[in-house]
Amino acid sequence: MNPFVHKTLVVQLLAPGTGRCPVLAHLGYAADDPFAVTAAFAHDGRVLACWRLDREMLSAGLAGPVGMGDVRLRPQGSGPCHELRMEFFGDSRPDGSRHRAVVLAWAPAVAAFLRETHQVVPPGHERVDVDELLAEILSGAE
Repeated sequence: MNPFVHKTLVVQLLAPGTGRCPVLAHLGYAADDPFAVTAAFAHDGRVLACWRLDREMLSAGLAGPVGMGDVRLRPQGSGPCHELRMEFFGDSRPDGSRHRAVVLAWAPAVAAFLRETHQVVPPGHERVDVDELLAEILSGAE
């Protein structure tokens, strides 16, 4: 079985004043990092942003609102127009607000991607080599 899952989706970036702008979302999952999903957003061959998302949170966001920090997810719409609304918060601005991006993805496509990840590592069966993780953390300590 392939320990990797990759899916490219066309998603909509909500741009102030212009409405929806289509961008590509490259979703990736690897069995050796079983709790995380990477999401790289690209347009015209340039990567606009890359985020590491919690796989369980991504799944929960399809059913209801989740997240309180830099990433917030929630379902939006219903029926064939059911979307996953993803809000990403970045660095602070001089006025005290934060940079923010809102992306809408077709929820059934995200759910299909998650089902593929569950075939690689079923929920509840994620394992992390703690010794390796600690060695990696401590190797960065000065």
